[in-house]
Amino acid sequence: MRETSRTRRSRGAAAVLTAALLLATGALAGCDSSSDARGNGAPAKRRPSPRPTPVWDRSPDSIAAVGDSITRGFDACVVFSDCPEVSWATGTDTKVRSLALRLIGEPTAVAERSWNYARSGADVGDLPQQMALAAAKKPELVTVMVGANDACRDSAEKMTSVDEFRASFKASMGQLRRTAPKAQVYVSSVPDLMRLWSTGRGNPLGRQIWKLGICASMLGNSDDVSPKAQQRRTMVHQRVVAYNEVLRDVCAKDLRCRYDGGAVFEYRFSGEQLSRWDWFHPSRNGQERLAEIAYRNVTAAQPPRA
Repeated sequence: MRETSRTRRSRGAAAVLTAALLLATGALAGCDSSSDARGNGAPAKRRPSPRPTPVWDRSPDSIAAVGDSITRGFDACVVFSDCPEVSWATGTDTKVRSLALRLIGEPTAVAERSWNYARSGADVGDLPQQMALAAAKKPELVTVMVGANDACRDSAEKMTSVDEFRASFKASMGQLRRTAPKAQVYVSSVPDLMRLWSTGRGNPLGRQIWKLGICASMLGNSDDVSPKAQQRRTMVHQRVVAYNEVLRDVCAKDLRCRYDGGAVFEYRFSGEQLSRWDWFHPSRNGQERLAEIAYRNVTAAQPPRA
């Protein structure tokens, strides 16, 4: 049979279509293939995603402490004197078992790898300078307990304002970060001063000592339960609550900062846990309780909830 031009065109079109189908099939097979780059037919192995390095180290090996008289162990051993060896943060007393002892180990090692820059009478305005001293040691952990003296004034009207408290604490964190950017920070809440008043006012000696001027804004005229006195104490209590909110909020903005969730503020100190000289500062037993709270929060897998 004679091949016409139409037949030739039809045959050519069929050949082109067949070639296109073959190429498309090969391309699809290449896309769907699970073979590795060498073409040996073995499935490609997926590399596991690297685990992120935890920001919070639960076993720091060196500690610096900043803050006020509580961290100095004031009135825990001798009347009206510091006793840093029983400090909840860096003390070497084996009965108290400070945070440093629990984390680092032997008292000799604690003495070499811990530093206490807290000062009795200090308020949040003193914290930036203390932080500078702590940062210079490049510690793995810095403990902070401050705020009681900001509320404990001669009168409630003289308490540190919340805005000033916030500015000083933020400046302190900035001071630390400039020199020791990877240092962790454990922030203790301010104790509930009203609860301390309620606990200590039943002790006759405590009431007499308070008349010397210890935390007058809260403890002054301790037997006075008139509406005016109660209003004054409520004002101090609310200011302490506001300070703790500042500590929580500022700390939350730093990946290496952990607030205690209000644990110290909520803790109910008994008479046994208060100094027998002033019925206000923690005794040895009270320092031990603070160390327990700190150790539990520092070594927890997750930060405590506020």
